Amino acid sequence: MKNFDQHQKVTASHLKRMAYLYVRQSTLRQVFENTESNRRQYQLRERAVALGWPLERIVVIDSDLGKSGADSDREGFQKLVAAVGMGEVGVVLGLEVSRLARSSVDWHRLLEICALTGTLILDEEGLYDPSHFNDRLLLGLKGTMSEAELHVLRARLIGGQMSKASRGELEMKLPVGLVYGPDGKVALDPDRQVQQALRTFFETFRRTGAATSTVRSFREQGLLFPRRLPSGPRQGELVWGPLLHHRALRVLKNPRYAGAFAYGRSQGRRAADGRVVQTRLPREEWHTLIPDAHPGYITWSDYEDNLRRLHENGQAYGADRRHGPPREGPALLQGLVICGRCGERMTVRYYSSHGNVYPEYCCQKFGIEHGLPSCQRILGREIDRAVGELLVETVSPLALEVALAVQEELQARAEEADRLRRQQVERARYEAELAQRRYLRVDPDNRLVADSLEADWNQKLRALADAQEDYERRRQAETLLLDEQKRAQVLALATDFPRLWRDPATSHRERKRMVRLLLEDVTLLRAEEIVAHVRFRGGATRTLRLPLPRNAWQLRQMDPAVIAEIDRLLDDHTDGQVAETLNARGLRPAVGDKFTHFIIHHVRRKYGLENGFTRLRRQGLLTLSEMAAALGIHPETVKKRGSQGRLASVVYNDKGQRLYMPPGEVRVIQCLRCGKTISERGMGGQLRKYCSATCRMAAWQAKSGWIRPPRQRLYIQSKL
Repeated sequence: MKNFDQHQKVTASHLKRMAYLYVRQSTLRQVFENTESNRRQYQLRERAVALGWPLERIVVIDSDLGKSGADSDREGFQKLVAAVGMGEVGVVLGLEVSRLARSSVDWHRLLEICALTGTLILDEEGLYDPSHFNDRLLLGLKGTMSEAELHVLRARLIGGQMSKASRGELEMKLPVGLVYGPDGKVALDPDRQVQQALRTFFETFRRTGAATSTVRSFREQGLLFPRRLPSGPRQGELVWGPLLHHRALRVLKNPRYAGAFAYGRSQGRRAADGRVVQTRLPREEWHTLIPDAHPGYITWSDYEDNLRRLHENGQAYGADRRHGPPREGPALLQGLVICGRCGERMTVRYYSSHGNVYPEYCCQKFGIEHGLPSCQRILGREIDRAVGELLVETVSPLALEVALAVQEELQARAEEADRLRRQQVERARYEAELAQRRYLRVDPDNRLVADSLEADWNQKLRALADAQEDYERRRQAETLLLDEQKRAQVLALATDFPRLWRDPATSHRERKRMVRLLLEDVTLLRAEEIVAHVRFRGGATRTLRLPLPRNAWQLRQMDPAVIAEIDRLLDDHTDGQVAETLNARGLRPAVGDKFTHFIIHHVRRKYGLENGFTRLRRQGLLTLSEMAAALGIHPETVKKRGSQGRLASVVYNDKGQRLYMPPGEVRVIQCLRCGKTISERGMGGQLRKYCSATCRMAAWQAKSGWIRPPRQRLYIQSKL
């Protein structure tokens, strides 16, 4: 009767279409071990033949072997649904409903499409027509029971898993550096090189305070970091390579390194495209957290300090931008400055002036968001200098202790790096010897294997040579860095903290690290003057008051005292002579490195100062043509006599042009040393006191008390 009912449901329209057999197993392990289930599924082809489908019109879909029925992205199932929707399928064969789908959504969608296209569904128990209400009701119940069965199985497995996790007994995949012992308990990796690499990693992060700086330190010192291959034929094998930033963050955030058992740190959710997205949960939402459950490389307090540092470093790029890691820029208070008007953190901008880079602290968050001007902008050069001087006054008594700590830290850091590199050489030597033993044990007649082992041996030997060369090079470099002379220099420099702070060899990053150890923050307010409230760690505060920096136009203004001095010197000097006199006195112009005759000319024109020609003409001196007319001689003769000093004249510009005293008014004086009668002015028009350089030098010797040493004469005895 059962077979009769099945044949009644199969019509000629069904036989004209194809029969699709869907074969699936949930895991690859079931595919290889549960062979009987596979055989039963393939035997359904005989049921289709018995119902009237020829063997060549039966399509077998087995591309979903090893995939769960709850997955919606099964390629074979999607192919089946597409063929049913196109009306190409007369019957769908499956061992049971769970083979087709364990999701009610997928199952009922398939039933809807089969009902619309008149496609039958056949399993091990019978043949069903989804277009009939009773059959569809029965198929719906079977699909619901299949999904419920999967839920019950999963709930039992997860319940047992969580029960073991609550006691800290659940075996989980351990990070590199931790292994399960023979008793099933977690222990440190017995490989001493792995332990040393991890301890060096945590120590470097404690010293640098940033994951990026830790990665950079490992790269600069040539240190390798261990990891285990997650998949592939070499799954679980320990390999060494350069430390990467994402791997450093993973190690720092893993509580297992602090000896804590943690379960439920992430939660998986299935996205719309079928992918499982993992979301990190906050610590209070973890299922289990058991501190000190097994040995670790750091303490729980160290682990929390590391997370706090990472959080502060991350806030340097967030909305608050506070407490970022020290950078290479010259801004001493980077990440510590608070706006005294709105209370927001101030960012750092840099500008260049005369080849130097200077910081500027800006409060612009509110202005950017609302399209308004910046709250305040303050040049940081003088602020950084004032804060630095304040720290020098505060920290000087602790300089000797700092010096000893710096020296010990440098020595310990070098020894630790040298030990790790030596272990890398030892590992490379062990691998080379192992490859040698493998090569020597192979049958020489088996050339394929022998050639492969020989190539592997050569590769290990090259790796050993590179490791030894790198070890020797870096060891010599560090030896030169930490010799006795260098140690003495470090100690001598650090004992004087002001010199350490102002030493050009001290990098901006190191100065910032010193500042962060002492200061909590600095609040800046710009009004009639710049007020800086410095808050030290521990609660002590200091207030600094600085004058406002001058604007660009103010910086270009000449000092009134310098202008007055230029006006005085122009009475007896040309522009070039005035510039030389000012430079000799150490005075500098507002713009430029030194005075020039062009600058003096510009100052005269800007401030309305009279030039030398006007000043001398007002005193009654004559021009060349006027002097020639007064004496009745040719102008060239006047020039010649003026340059010889026979006519009293004064040079009034840098071209050597002269103005002349009126005839008959040449004043004569007596030489202050020999009493000789001379003209008051020399050939260049300058005032004179002595008749010659000999008298001037003799007068200076008498005034200063300098006595010229006697000459030593050399007598050469001639040989007859």
